[in-house]
Amino acid sequence: MPETQELTLDVSQSIEINTAIGDAYKALIRRLTSESSTPDNKPLPMVLEEWPGGRWFRDLGHGQGHLWGFVQVIKPPTLIEIQGPMFMSYPVAGHVQFRIMQIAGGAELFVRHRALGLVEEDHRMGVTHGWDSFVQGVKRISEQNASVAT
Repeated sequence: MPETQELTLDVSQSIEINTAIGDAYKALIRRLTSESSTPDNKPLPMVLEEWPGGRWFRDLGHGQGHLWGFVQVIKPPTLIEIQGPMFMSYPVAGHVQFRIMQIAGGAELFVRHRALGLVEEDHRMGVTHGWDSFVQGVKRISEQNASVAT
């Protein structure tokens, strides 16, 4: 029988962004959708229906795709929570929280991904790198837009 620790995943990432909270939120939405990519920068465009119960999925066209999760909570510009398997196509229940807080000089993005199930070892090993790449992308998009606006 697997150990309980082998059945759970709990990863947290945070990053300070030199921009207003609303701009950080817009960058988060872009990173979750049109500017989504893999950690090695391959495009991975996604669709996010921005309402409770909305889907977050990869649309491959012709009725094909991958469901990553459902919006559980959405409170612009501070919070999005999504529950679902994310990138894991096997028996797992997952939850990811994206929280943006105003701080001196900008905003802070906090991401926490928790899952319960038969998490495969390669996913367990790569998830920290993946979320780090994600938050770095939000920072890049947000700060690029801030510098263009000034």
